[in-house]
Amino acid sequence: MAYKSASYRIFTCINTVIMAVLALSSIIPIIHILAVSLSNKSAADANLVGLLPINITFEAYKLTLGNPNFVDSLLNSFSRTVVGTGLSIMITVMIAFALSKEKQEFRGRNAWAWFFVFTMLFNGGLIPTYIMIQKLHLLNTFWVMVLPGAVNIFNMILLLNFFRTSVPKSLSEAAYIDGGGHFQCLIHVYLPISMPALATISLFTLVGYWNEWFSGLVFLNNADLYPLSTLLQTIIVQQDFSRMNVDPSVVAAISNRTVKASQIFIAMIPVILVYPFLQRFFVKGMVLGSVKE
Repeated sequence: MAYKSASYRIFTCINTVIMAVLALSSIIPIIHILAVSLSNKSAADANLVGLLPINITFEAYKLTLGNPNFVDSLLNSFSRTVVGTGLSIMITVMIAFALSKEKQEFRGRNAWAWFFVFTMLFNGGLIPTYIMIQKLHLLNTFWVMVLPGAVNIFNMILLLNFFRTSVPKSLSEAAYIDGGGHFQCLIHVYLPISMPALATISLFTLVGYWNEWFSGLVFLNNADLYPLSTLLQTIIVQQDFSRMNVDPSVVAAISNRTVKASQIFIAMIPVILVYPFLQRFFVKGMVLGSVKE
């Protein structure tokens, strides 16, 4: 009966309107970018494109996908995101699992926890970081785009709190009584229950690696190793078109706005495609972790 009350119907209507406005505010810019990328030069340069393309043409996408530098950067981003996300999640899970134990089980737990929190609050700065990476011989390598961000303390704290509050202690104790070790307990007890938290931090990590562009500018001298976000930053923000590697006459026939829009839209596609699969894990994980009496 509570779901049929007038107050509940009013709340549902207001909540629906708010969520619709938030959804449209996220979707409309994407539709506009797509419309610009599909419009012809004159319409894009005159800023006449709204939510629908004018005189549809795919020349901007042909130019973008036909550019070997863009394709190489796209592959670099895919490799970096897959390797970086997998490595970061593995490290984060192991740290959070260890720090979720009580002081009696893990001596020095509080000291290690404060050590990690300190690194989140205080940073050594760009120059010391650059010198350290140089001494480790990571400059101008693939791993310089992966290792510096592999340990995300914020994600570690999220997962640590989830382990401590949402994983029943009786389950881990039962695993130890049955002869399981720490790794068996982590894999067979903690991880299945923690799917919502793992999906959340995986999404944060994936988007972070995919969108991060600064390390490519600072630590890479070889532009062939640029991830897509760094390449887009040099083209769109710095207005450096030397990496386009196309005939100037072809560029003159196509609006720079449509080319930029096509590159931005292509860069958004992987995250847009991955999110629904992680959303499925959010929903599935809601029913996990219950203890049957």
